[in-house]
Amino acid sequence: MAKDFATMEDSNRSSNPSIHDVSDPARRTVLRGGLGAAVGGLLAPLGVGTLAGCATAAGAQPLLGFKGVPVSTADAVTVPEGYVTQVVAAWGEPVGVAGAMPAFRFDAGHTAAEQALQIGMHHDGLHYVALDGSRRGLLVINHEYVDDGLLHPDGLATWGAEKVRKAQAAHGVSVIEVEWRDGRWRQVLPSRHARRITAFTPCAIAGPAAGHALMRTAADPAGTVVLGTLNNCASGKTPWGTVLTCEENFVFYFKGPEQPDAHERRWGLRPSTAPSFFRWHEFDERFDAGRRPNEPNRFGWVVEIDPLDPTSTPVKRTALGRAAHEGATVAVTKDARAVVYMGEDARFEYIYKFVSRDRIRPGGLGANRELLDHGTLHVARFDADGNGRWLPLVHGRRPLTAEQGFADQGEVLVKARQASDLLRATKMDRPEWIDVDRDGWVYCALTNNSQRGAAGQPAVDAANPRANNTTGHIIRWKEDGDFDAVTFQWNHFVLAGDPANERADAKGNVNGDAFACPDGLWVDARGVLWIQTDMSTSAMGRGDLARLGNNQMLAADPRTGEIRRFLVGPPGCEITGATATPDGRTMFVNVQHPGEAPSERSDPANPRRHSNWPDLRPDGRPRSATVVIRKADGGLIGT
Repeated sequence: MAKDFATMEDSNRSSNPSIHDVSDPARRTVLRGGLGAAVGGLLAPLGVGTLAGCATAAGAQPLLGFKGVPVSTADAVTVPEGYVTQVVAAWGEPVGVAGAMPAFRFDAGHTAAEQALQIGMHHDGLHYVALDGSRRGLLVINHEYVDDGLLHPDGLATWGAEKVRKAQAAHGVSVIEVEWRDGRWRQVLPSRHARRITAFTPCAIAGPAAGHALMRTAADPAGTVVLGTLNNCASGKTPWGTVLTCEENFVFYFKGPEQPDAHERRWGLRPSTAPSFFRWHEFDERFDAGRRPNEPNRFGWVVEIDPLDPTSTPVKRTALGRAAHEGATVAVTKDARAVVYMGEDARFEYIYKFVSRDRIRPGGLGANRELLDHGTLHVARFDADGNGRWLPLVHGRRPLTAEQGFADQGEVLVKARQASDLLRATKMDRPEWIDVDRDGWVYCALTNNSQRGAAGQPAVDAANPRANNTTGHIIRWKEDGDFDAVTFQWNHFVLAGDPANERADAKGNVNGDAFACPDGLWVDARGVLWIQTDMSTSAMGRGDLARLGNNQMLAADPRTGEIRRFLVGPPGCEITGATATPDGRTMFVNVQHPGEAPSERSDPANPRRHSNWPDLRPDGRPRSATVVIRKADGGLIGT
């Protein structure tokens, strides 16, 4: 996710005791062996399986067969020798709705109505949904936020309803069709699957919080339909064929009330006198929390989308809890129940797990339409001895009672942060993407936390062992049994940073190419753990960190811990979102906000100062886009 939001994020989280009360920060936590949780139940339903031509014995040959690339400042995408790239799905290109395919204008002069038919801005989570195996499929692309300095011809020199509408149209999700034809990947135009979901697309509300008093508004007195999804960050894919898109830093879109109450403050709403980040409230009253106090409660959910049906209604699944959701990764128990792992990308927030009540049934979405509406949400506690426990967020179980401010299960889910505070879960260093490897390890990227150990904030603990944690780390755990277990054992996969750095907050233990600020994580079908980084441009100004770069993707062998740099993007970008065709021979990766510099975020006079990627033309402007990566010889990616 973009650092503009993270650095603004601040709330009264320090009141909940951190695990440092019972831990020894100097102790190196080591996981005990002997846990044999099989991951086959996860891979088979998701259609990953063993790739043709890939060794079935994971230890038979090295996972990483490419030569790592160096950090680069070139305005280009750099990959290892023997690999080729191409760009598809850049911001502003038509999604492919028949009879309505407005072209991108390089002066950004396309209208709000046109943007609603074009690929959105600032690509993030990404999934390939096969239509014809590895030759034709859908790309489902999240759009995290917008840069108004690039979105409008004159940036923020003026402001009005049309600009608000255009910004809302550039948010959400794009569904496009792509195919392998004539030796390259091409977008299918038009496509019957093409779709844009924006910040004004009607979404259903389902699960325990549907119809709750905290979800009702004057425009929606039933509390069952909300307009739009926004700040869509990472995503997940279900065994029944849907995609889960996650609403992250939604709070910054709202102007706060004159005096926020305790609930509003816990979620980061600031007094109305504070400047609004996006100014939508000036022309869309629902983003004025002073006038529409329940509207913020209707965001921060995991949203389920059926990419195969462009007429379907996206559904906000409230049983999975409300959070600044980074992602939603689905595992499957041996008895075929769905388990959804989720991180909340904010300082001192939590890691969650949802376990469905019912089993996944054959028949796709039609047979599992309400599967994610029934089950138990848990929050993680990481103990200092290397053990951990999943704490259920269930109304009526102490302390989640009416006496503590939770009238029912719907209120527990709307106020998941407060519930997790009371359960004394472990406050983490910005938990981001989560994925599961072939041996059943569950990995979570903790990107950084410069406030760890600061005055009035939680101190270091066993799971988050560095004060002023500027470079982040990756934590992993293995459940004590199946994925629905209530206990687990954990350790650190890697502390990011430079092993040669003398600063304690930036000295890592990386085995291979050094990096900082892990964000995106994805385990491919061969078992490679792909790591994507997101170091803020302000951190890049530090001499001891600048050579680590923020715009890269690395590959890790989970069994040896070796890490190699695979890709470097244009200056100022974030590499995010990774997916592949079932045969493992095509990878898709997103390049977000090339050329970003926070001080110039909305400056229309300098839209191309740091990057002109991907068009590299005098009248161009930097555009987020999806990059296709293949081996020149057609081999498996990463070998």
